[in-house]
Amino acid sequence: MLTTTARYATPNAAKYLRQLGSHFAHKVEVQLEDHRATCTFQTGTAALVADEGALTVRIEAPDPKGLIQTRFVIDSHLVTFAFREAFTGLDWSAADGDAAPDGSHPAGLRSG
Repeated sequence: MLTTTARYATPNAAKYLRQLGSHFAHKVEVQLEDHRATCTFQTGTAALVADEGALTVRIEAPDPKGLIQTRFVIDSHLVTFAFREAFTGLDWSAADGDAAPDGSHPAGLRSG
């Protein structure tokens, strides 16, 4: 399983978590709690956590394509929801264990 994470510093983290969770629940399985959500897409699973200063997203997917597709879904929806903050996309980091045998990271992911 490949993993990537990103953290978006924003005072509106809880708001965006609720918006994303509610929106995705119309199409995929979502578990939404106070400051946590898990969205299970066909391509991968996104776990979101909101605290006072940031929204943290962790994606797990079985392959690089699933990782890219799931990242795109999260990024594109956050661009829409956070337009007042001029949000343009998350800075994704690969988990250390996700490097390929040659040391490279799938789909242009970097270790962080």
